[in-house]
Order: sequence, then structure tokens, then C-alpha cells
Amino acid sequence: MQANNHDLIITGIHMDLTESLKQGVKDKVERLFRHEERIIRVKVELECDHTKGGKEHEFTAKGHIEINGPSMNVSVHDADCHKAIDLLVDKLDRMLRRRSRLRLVKRKDTHGVDIPANLPKV
Repeated sequence: MQANNHDLIITGIHMDLTESLKQGVKDKVERLFRHEERIIRVKVELECDHTKGGKEHEFTAKGHIEINGPSMNVSVHDADCHKAIDLLVDKLDRMLRRRSRLRLVKRKDTHGVDIPANLPKV
């Protein structure tokens, strides 16, 4: 699936991905692509844990962002799959904003270098 020359890979583990689920993930992840243009690929894995007793299932949403620099990996657990997707995208968005903010601070924070040698000051 292409979204503005970016790759979005959606995978379902132990569950079937419905069209509404795929479209919901696409719509949510599109926000990440708008915030950061350097994203190469986003992988979203949705996993259903059937080992819990009874009718309750626990859903795990895992997100992997491949970007210039270190990749970002996030995992979120919730009883509702759509809520897990919302929490996952919110967490990834916070990580991207923090990374962008730190890049700006490092770039703007220039400081003088103290050389421990006796050099003549001109």
C-alpha cells in the first residue's frame, strides 16, 4: 500500500484483517506521514491473543517506523483492537515529535569549544 511515496505494511497475526480495520489503520498512520517527511516505511502488526480464558481477547498493536537514523519500535496492549491502534499511533506521533524537537535543539545549541592548550588570542 502506497501513501505519498511511503510504504505502509499492515499485518494481522492470529486474526483476519477486515477492510474497515485496514482503512482505519491507513487513516491514522497518514497523520504520521504528514508530520514527518523522512519516514521510509511504517509496519503495523495487529495481534490477537487467544490464550486468555473466556471470551476476552487481548489485542497487541506493534508499530515499526523505518526512518533516517535509528528505527522506532512501539507496542501497545488493549482489549479493543481499534483503541489499541489509536494508542499506537498516538505513541508513535509523540516519539516523532520528540525526535524532531531534539534535532532542532541540538542543531541550534552551539557552544564554544574550550581547547586546553595555551594558544595566542588574536
